[in-house]
Amino acid sequence: MKSTVYPEPYLDYLVQFHVKRDYFECHEILEEYWKSAPPQERQSVWVGLIQIAVGLYHHRRGNVNGARKMLTSAHALVKKHHAELERLGLDSNALEHLLAGRLEEMDQGLPYRSITLPMQAAELIAAYKAACARQNQPEHRDSDMNDSFLLNKHTLRDRSDVLAERERQLQLRQGKQPDPHAAT
Repeated sequence: MKSTVYPEPYLDYLVQFHVKRDYFECHEILEEYWKSAPPQERQSVWVGLIQIAVGLYHHRRGNVNGARKMLTSAHALVKKHHAELERLGLDSNALEHLLAGRLEEMDQGLPYRSITLPMQAAELIAAYKAACARQNQPEHRDSDMNDSFLLNKHTLRDRSDVLAERERQLQLRQGKQPDPHAAT
């Protein structure tokens, strides 16, 4: 039987997600990993995991509309990529139901609460525990709702490159040639 090796950025994402509850960092870690793959090899499953983290980040901050948008999109990707999620050691059916339940809770006006991604593969659980040990972290912790750094982390970073890329993409969609002198 072949042993599964999980990418280190994925394990880092899981530690951030379950222990530090730094969903913004989860987004950064997996986005960099996703971007490092050649375009033809970029898997949508990573985008879904990024969207889950971003959705929870927004929900924790009280941006329910942003959270709903991200989690709805993540839910659609989860429904579409069961096999890929299973290869990543996650219980895709449980994750699909978890996201559907979270969306229902949001519709009912219930507040944010931490979730745990349903890891099912013994190899993933062992790799996750080893990653926690390497980082000297426990295996689980709830969100610290008083940590203003975690709650507002996205407002503290330089987003000029992100904004420039969004403008470039908008110009391309409008059939315009992007300004080569625009700030990047």
